Amino acid sequence: MKQIVLGTAGHIDHGKTSLIKALTGIDTDRLKEEKERGITIDLGFAFLQLDDEVQLGIIDVPGHERFVKNMLAGVGGIDLVMLVIAADEGVMPQTREHLAICELLRVREGLVALTKTDLVDADWLELVREDTAEFLRGTFLEGKPIVPVSAKTGEGLPALLDALRHLCQGLTPRSTAGPVRLPIDRVFTARGFGVVVTGTLFSGCLRLEDRVEVLPHGLAARVRGLQVHNRPVSEAVAGQRTAVNLQGVEKAALQRGDVLVTPGRFPATYMLDVTLTLLRDAPRPLKHRDRVRFHIGTSEIMGRVMLLDRDEVQPGEEVLAQLRLEAPAVAAPHDRYVLRSYSPMQTIGGGMVLDALPAKHKRHRPQVLEQLAVLRDGTAAQAFAVHLYNAEYAGLQWADFLRRSALDEAALREVVDTLRQQGLGVAIEENPPWLLHREQYARARARLLALVAEFHRANPLKPAMFTEELRSKLPQMHDKVFAALLHDLAAAGELEVSRDKVKLAQHTVTLSPERQALVDALERTFAQARYQPPSVEEALAAHGLTRPEDRELLQVLVDQGRLVRVKSDLFYHPEALAEIERQLRAYLSEKGEITAGEFRDLLQISRKYAIPLLEYFDGQRLTVRLGDKRVLRKASSGTAPA
Repeated sequence: MKQIVLGTAGHIDHGKTSLIKALTGIDTDRLKEEKERGITIDLGFAFLQLDDEVQLGIIDVPGHERFVKNMLAGVGGIDLVMLVIAADEGVMPQTREHLAICELLRVREGLVALTKTDLVDADWLELVREDTAEFLRGTFLEGKPIVPVSAKTGEGLPALLDALRHLCQGLTPRSTAGPVRLPIDRVFTARGFGVVVTGTLFSGCLRLEDRVEVLPHGLAARVRGLQVHNRPVSEAVAGQRTAVNLQGVEKAALQRGDVLVTPGRFPATYMLDVTLTLLRDAPRPLKHRDRVRFHIGTSEIMGRVMLLDRDEVQPGEEVLAQLRLEAPAVAAPHDRYVLRSYSPMQTIGGGMVLDALPAKHKRHRPQVLEQLAVLRDGTAAQAFAVHLYNAEYAGLQWADFLRRSALDEAALREVVDTLRQQGLGVAIEENPPWLLHREQYARARARLLALVAEFHRANPLKPAMFTEELRSKLPQMHDKVFAALLHDLAAAGELEVSRDKVKLAQHTVTLSPERQALVDALERTFAQARYQPPSVEEALAAHGLTRPEDRELLQVLVDQGRLVRVKSDLFYHPEALAEIERQLRAYLSEKGEITAGEFRDLLQISRKYAIPLLEYFDGQRLTVRLGDKRVLRKASSGTAPA
């Protein structure tokens, strides 16, 4: 069955509530004060089975100018508006403001009910009808039915119902495939049930036992019960007025303006990029940084308008802007919103949300305006290409795609596939998808190569750069992006990547003849010292090498395999080390074990050499320590090292 939400609109005392009661038998004025004063103060709700195929949820809004805030909390989720104009008064100030609000929110369909026809004669009624048609010219209600009706006598009610049926035939039901989003307009407790919230389900399908999130405070809850039109149901779908019994939250933590959502699908944000249209009859231009009242869903939030390419907006103009809010809002791209002036409170404009997670923009930046134009006019894939580019080296993970769109997951997957097919998105991971914009990936690739090249220029005697050092120079880059870049560059033959080092593939250490002679001389020094090599300082001093960078000559020897680092400051010539290992193996093969003292005596060396050498052979997995002795590792199978 098609679910349609009908909202009333119009000036105070034009008969909105009486008309709803005549159509449905339901009095939507539920507050004691409303009964006493005879006016609607807050939102009222009713329902009507229009025919076998259409069920109407009805929101009755207050008409008094003091309660436009409440009116806005109800009208945001409607599909169809019934603009109520009293035949004895005609178009009034709130008639104009309510119609302007409906236009700003892009209400899809509507009609006009000319009420209180029992109070006027036929000639007057025809005059009011003509005036109304003229008033509607140029609006979305131009050419729509204008139905005379009397809630008191019932005259015109059948014609009004027929007109509603006809309009509903052309309305497409809201999608149930997307994430759940229900802006809350009432919060109360029901005896035996606990906390109940109500609202119009904007999108998705809500079921019993569903886990939900209440934004902007991120409260977790569970759906304990559901009602649609005062009847318990197992599920509620987009387009229905829904009451939700929540478990896991307290009434005091909730309020009108909060939003019930699928967890992880919508951000709570203090900034929004938007289109902004200032109404033609706005009282004055809107200036940069003007304070305004921002209305979206059922919420009202104070904020400031940041104009990106000018200092003020003239009535009737549409611009691109950023809203900076004083409290978090819940929004998604293509949501409609309304702006009212801070004081006096009146509707001045509105528009469409372009980005719910923008950066703070600097003004008069052509690239920013170009990107916002793409978000306004482009496809979902084109919009996400902008977000990918702005995400720089981080890219967008699947969770980012989900938070940046109200599309269902299948449609989002298609967006990701489109970006990859067009070559705009480079995959870091496949499932779940994680993309970088191709230009940002190319920049990151070039940056990484430049850092390695810079290292080689600064350290000509070092053959490679430690991978962790390279990683530290890209702190904004995720580890997986860094790993993907290394893999890509290695596969392309541009880098050589070992376990913990990285170098340009074409890089080799090249020494001048003078430095090469010094390296060769250092090697001879260690070869001649055999089992008792000099310290680093002693070796360098022997050849007149006193600069800190001269120590790199030893690293050249290590990298070329001409020296072995046994300890941080202890180097051996590989031939000497091989001879030491041969003697140690022979001793252990014969004796089975060796102490540090015995090893010292075997080689006729001091303890300062013996201990580091034994630890080196332990590390090389030749020996294993058992107490104060060493044995060959193969001979100690099954024995745990001490």
